[in-house]
Amino acid sequence: MLTLVICIDRDNDIGVKAGVKGPVIGREANLDAAIRLASADPEDSDVNTIFGGVKVYDTLMAEQSEVEIVSIAGDKNLGIIADRKISEQLEKIIEDLKPDRAILVSDGAEDESVLPIIQSRIKVDAVHRVIVKQHENLESTYYIIKQAFNDPKISHTFFMPLGIAFVIYAISLYANHPEFAVVAITASIGLYMLFRGTGLDDSFNEFKESMIKSLHGGKIVFVMYLAAIILSLIGTIQGGVELWKYYNQEIMVGYLILLMGYINASVWWYIIAGLLINAGRIIDMRLVNEKIGRYWSHPFFIIASGILFWAGSSYILVISDAMEQYPILENGKMFLFLTVAGAVFVAVIGAWISSKSPRLVTS
Repeated sequence: MLTLVICIDRDNDIGVKAGVKGPVIGREANLDAAIRLASADPEDSDVNTIFGGVKVYDTLMAEQSEVEIVSIAGDKNLGIIADRKISEQLEKIIEDLKPDRAILVSDGAEDESVLPIIQSRIKVDAVHRVIVKQHENLESTYYIIKQAFNDPKISHTFFMPLGIAFVIYAISLYANHPEFAVVAITASIGLYMLFRGTGLDDSFNEFKESMIKSLHGGKIVFVMYLAAIILSLIGTIQGGVELWKYYNQEIMVGYLILLMGYINASVWWYIIAGLLINAGRIIDMRLVNEKIGRYWSHPFFIIASGILFWAGSSYILVISDAMEQYPILENGKMFLFLTVAGAVFVAVIGAWISSKSPRLVTS
């Protein structure tokens, strides 16, 4: 039975600093990657992770076990992007080597966060954490803290909220309204925490990476991304204008009505933006003769979602007297029934196309 020693580099230091593309398979290849990384950054903990994995490999080989060692790299942006790359590399390794069990080697809890991904694909017998021994005095503690703050992953998380707070407080003092500082700081840091906590930062990084790749690759989808951003901004502004109009009406306006007014005025701008991005991807795939597959079904689901949001918001606005009449029919129930039926019909077409399209295989 083949045992796989897996060294995890979730932030892809071997790729960014050493120029080694993962996955790295074999003892000699891993030693070479570790030496390259040590030459580029001797203080990187992933160097010790790979050497620790080699030691585990040698120990198992001495016991005459069938064993192989691999190093899997994620992405410097961490989050969903890194985990997805680790998952893709692991699946390729399992397909090629067909191991029976694995031993995970890491340098801390961050790398070990991918353990569920590995366990979902192969049996993990043990987790070996490599810890660098340090002399515990004040100087080394200061050095560790200093190195931690120089790490972009930590500095972005720690310094961003502090920077936001200090800037807002300075602006409040300059405007002679320091009493607004507490409210503004609390709201800004709260929004920042929601942005990070809901994973929107991962989505933003993934979107930014897609934009850069499409630009460097000369893809049509880059222009579609720009068009989608512009249309989304127009939709946001138009929704805000409509929200302000409802806010100033002489009727009982609650938060739900304001939200429905915003959705009703902006939803089709967002839908068109989504359709443009999908169209750009289809055109690019067609130009390189790739199988488009289930991308054909995406526009139908996007349109069906737009119909539902538009019809639901219109219905709520009319029954609350915020809107005078329905856009198409005078009968509210008939309007809602026909639009929902239309959305379901469009979604069924998309589902049928999806079921007839071959499943896309990512490498």
